[in-house]
Amino acid sequence: MTTTAIRPSGHQAIGFDVAKVRADFPILSELIHGKPLVYLDSANTSQKPLSVIKATDDYYRHANANIHRATHLLSERATALYEGARKKAAAFLNAADPHTVILTKGTTDGINLVAQSYARSVLKAGDEILLSWLEHHSNIVPWQLVAEQTGAVIKVVSINELGEIDQDEYARLLSSRTKIVAIGHVSNALGTINPIKTMIAQAHAAGAVVLVDGAQAAPHLAIDVQDLDCDFYVLSSHKMFGPTGTGVLYGRRQLLEAMPPYQGGGDMIANVTFEKTLYNQLPYKFEAGTPNIAGVAGFGAAIDYLSTIDRQAALVHEDDVLAYATARVRDISGTRIIGEARHKTGVLSFLIDGVHPHDAGTILDQQGIAVRTGQHCAQPVMDKFCIPATIRASLGIYNTREDIDALIKGLHKVREVFA
Repeated sequence: MTTTAIRPSGHQAIGFDVAKVRADFPILSELIHGKPLVYLDSANTSQKPLSVIKATDDYYRHANANIHRATHLLSERATALYEGARKKAAAFLNAADPHTVILTKGTTDGINLVAQSYARSVLKAGDEILLSWLEHHSNIVPWQLVAEQTGAVIKVVSINELGEIDQDEYARLLSSRTKIVAIGHVSNALGTINPIKTMIAQAHAAGAVVLVDGAQAAPHLAIDVQDLDCDFYVLSSHKMFGPTGTGVLYGRRQLLEAMPPYQGGGDMIANVTFEKTLYNQLPYKFEAGTPNIAGVAGFGAAIDYLSTIDRQAALVHEDDVLAYATARVRDISGTRIIGEARHKTGVLSFLIDGVHPHDAGTILDQQGIAVRTGQHCAQPVMDKFCIPATIRASLGIYNTREDIDALIKGLHKVREVFA
């Protein structure tokens, strides 16, 4: 998805009504410091449509009980919501079997599960884990931990000045020693869309297992784990208009079945004695304890909401807004855009000469404009560009060119303050 072309003002993607979408999100009518909210921080967490808010409320009003553990009606309702969300998530990912979809606390939880269950049980000293400089901390630190535990070695693929993974270096670093490749689908800091289908095929040819961090892809791109042929795919509900504290790990069945449980507790067991415990079948052996049932109910509603939207038309709309934002920000004197990948979506990171990003963010907030400033949990990206932080405007399906106009007005205010 490129961001080079700017469509005429007032362009509306066919099949996508952004005004109707905005009406679904109550918080967008909020006033911030007396100004209308302009929310440009969806890569951090997305806002929630009324249907998701209602689903979590309905769970507590009409189905508040634990799952899988009782025969009364409330428990049956809760279980139906929980397992229904699993089936919806499987359909969202085009996973052939819902039992290969583990409900987690989110992307971070899913990566840690794979690192401590799969990787820790198969890696040995000298084996290699391949990452890239684009990764979120959540796709770095769990692998560092398991490398320390097993003696495995982490290799890192560099990125170019556009914020793209060096594909030639990636091919060179793959070897018979590469056991795991962990790669982001879309960069949270720069918006780069990685060619993961090709990268997965290359990794498999080298004999490696691939985990894809899909946290930033899920709200923007259609995901098909069968077509990608990935071994693991992780995502978070809160990035895709659902509640926080819920998410998904998809795994290839034969890998999941061979993996030991990540945590012990209720619901992940088939039989317990003091001599031996027999673990439950997939997916339950990885879902110890009482989960965030209300959050999962909301997650299911978020998937339902996305299913009512023409995803391709929404992406065209978002990329139009991103192209417009890129051009408008570039026109401001003293700005520097960080990350101009040929294929990107959802994110515009930039700097203003002489202005610390945190100061810019504070002034923008006073204008009702929410952006994120800092390292975006991607310090290696900042290090690669030799910068301390960026201002990041990130988009959701509800953003408009008018939001960008407000951002530009706010950035001119920043320039005035620091003139």
